[in-house]
Amino acid sequence: MRRKIVSLLALPAILAAQEEEAVEAVLNAGDTAWIIVATTLVMLMTPAGLALFYGGMSRSKNLLNTIAMSVGGYIVAGLVWVIVGFSLAFGTDIGGLIGFDSIFLTNIGMDQLHGTIPEILFAMFQLTFAGITLALISGALIERLKFSTWLIFSALWIIAVYAPICHWVWGGGFLGSDGVLDFAGGTVVHINAGIAGLVIVLLLGKRADFGKAIFPSSVSFTVLGAILLWFGWFGFNGGSQLAADAIASNAVLVTNIAASAAALAWLIVEYITYKKFTLIGIASGIVAGLVGITPAAGFVDTIGAFVIGIGAGVLSFYAVNSLKKALKYDDSLDVFGVHAISGIWGAIATGIFANPAINEAGTGLLYGNPGQVITQIEGVVVTIIYTAIATAIVFKVASLITGGGRVSAEIESQGLDETVHGERAFNLR
Repeated sequence: MRRKIVSLLALPAILAAQEEEAVEAVLNAGDTAWIIVATTLVMLMTPAGLALFYGGMSRSKNLLNTIAMSVGGYIVAGLVWVIVGFSLAFGTDIGGLIGFDSIFLTNIGMDQLHGTIPEILFAMFQLTFAGITLALISGALIERLKFSTWLIFSALWIIAVYAPICHWVWGGGFLGSDGVLDFAGGTVVHINAGIAGLVIVLLLGKRADFGKAIFPSSVSFTVLGAILLWFGWFGFNGGSQLAADAIASNAVLVTNIAASAAALAWLIVEYITYKKFTLIGIASGIVAGLVGITPAAGFVDTIGAFVIGIGAGVLSFYAVNSLKKALKYDDSLDVFGVHAISGIWGAIATGIFANPAINEAGTGLLYGNPGQVITQIEGVVVTIIYTAIATAIVFKVASLITGGGRVSAEIESQGLDETVHGERAFNLR
């Protein structure tokens, strides 16, 4: 009898809990609509925004090849993601290191939800992140890498590098369990891509004319690409909340602040150094600020965004204009200098500026939790070490399959557009 009485007394709480679970399990049309829009915005970033941003900075004889690497990388990443990548990143956790459920997303039913949105939509949203992370790497390697090597590397890298790190941070792995904060991909996307680019640059070697004046084919393309990236980044950061709410709104606001602050900081330092205000500088500063705010977008307020943006602009400027010259590595379009450096700064700064008034899921140093900085550094260090080692192995395998990763000296001199693709970016005659 006593057990029955206890059960009856507990019944209201049980029913309330069941009702709460039922509410949580219901699809939200507003959230779903927003994530569909955010997904299309992020998709636009790679085969349009990044392709133009990178393509404009390359020489005219390699402009099409540079665009093809962004577009081709996105295509390969998207297919690999559906076949096995999503399962490895977000499948059932295995020891905190990797996930696995099935291939080809066959385990996802039409009525299955991820929070308040369809699981299939979440898989597609995450596909666009995998695609741009891979494509970012290409900027370091242009004008000397075999296109066939790039395509094979793309497939292997998503499986061996991107998916595991994505799982560690976002998919139930050990870094997320340790408390690493990465709202939209400072660690998973930007540090990952920047370190991978640097490793391949060191393995691939410098371009034959490295050190000589190399002029971009179209500054206009690069600025347009930067603006498209900025536009798409609202989906990149705002969509990462996976809901149409105040945190997503804050993420959009601080994204805009950081991009503007970084661009202005870059311009000021550039003028002090070279007495010029360049549009390449504006475009680079915008992207540096977007990178810096990415891990912090859902955690920091407007003041934090200002500081993160200024830091990203200044740090990346000196990485591109001083560190690169001092160490003499041929990172063609400064993937390491912009994405790795600003990504590292943004990841650590998240541990400093995360404001629980914005998002109770994150509390940083300035709000009484100095340990968060240490946790953020853990995420940065683990990502750097694993990405460097795994990328080197994957690139070596891809190079072996294609008989060497580098094009011949003759092809490099003539340009990859005509020799590899049989086309020209500009037919002026």
